[in-house]
Amino acid sequence: MSTTAAGPAAPGVVCAFAVTRTPPDPAALAAARGHEEGGPLRVLSAGDLCLVVQDVPAALFDAEALTERLNRPDDLERCARAHHRGVEATAGRGPVVPLPMATLYRGDLTAARAVAARQPVLVTLLDRLRDRTEWAVKVHAAESPPEPATDTGAGAGTGTGSGAGGRAYLTRISARRRDRQGAHDRALAEAEAVDAELRRYAVAATRHRPQSERLTGRRAPQLLNVAYLVEDARRTAFAEALARLTADGRRPAVRVDASGPWIPYSFARWDEDPQAAPDQEVPA
Repeated sequence: MSTTAAGPAAPGVVCAFAVTRTPPDPAALAAARGHEEGGPLRVLSAGDLCLVVQDVPAALFDAEALTERLNRPDDLERCARAHHRGVEATAGRGPVVPLPMATLYRGDLTAARAVAARQPVLVTLLDRLRDRTEWAVKVHAAESPPEPATDTGAGAGTGTGSGAGGRAYLTRISARRRDRQGAHDRALAEAEAVDAELRRYAVAATRHRPQSERLTGRRAPQLLNVAYLVEDARRTAFAEALARLTADGRRPAVRVDASGPWIPYSFARWDEDPQAAPDQEVPA
């Protein structure tokens, strides 16, 4: 959440969605919905750039109220969806730099000045993102069949490993551990091979933190969570590479899920140096 305060005479709270060089189509902007509690989306001039904003009620969008709302999962999802609608409405006629969700300013003048002050960085980003989109790829280990019921060591004397029965029990446990570690190592190697193959068709890639099993709903761990920045001219080649990786069974130790093309959120961080190498760990 980003909030910029102005003086006491500031007219209201403005929520900013995205920056572009080309004004969005007025009809598309009028048809789009931002936050349900706010007014229509509109365009502010900020130097040579355009900023799409929405007037929102201060009572619901001041720092305290917004923090409380974003801590509620349903409200967080609604806010995220509203933000994405505003970004999509901005992107109809050219590249955009999405701003962080819930970027708020006290009035139009404060918002325009903030964007104008970052114009060199934003222009560089817009140039870098022109005719490029983002693809999201998640690689999970293949789910293995459930293990047999736990061996309690029955018939192994005290069950502590004494005698031939105990040695056999420990051997089985050790073998299972080796099998699990071997399967995990194979899955990691195949995941890295998937990444290496897809990078051949991308101009940049960035790894996000793998999601937990609680979020993915899978028993198998997520090994890679990668975003790829792909030239529009290579979109077909990238999609064909994805199809080969997911259909030909060459990587039996992993499962590959992909989605796209998307607005390149992962490569449009206006608070970072756009010339820096994008391949780095970033929060999910």
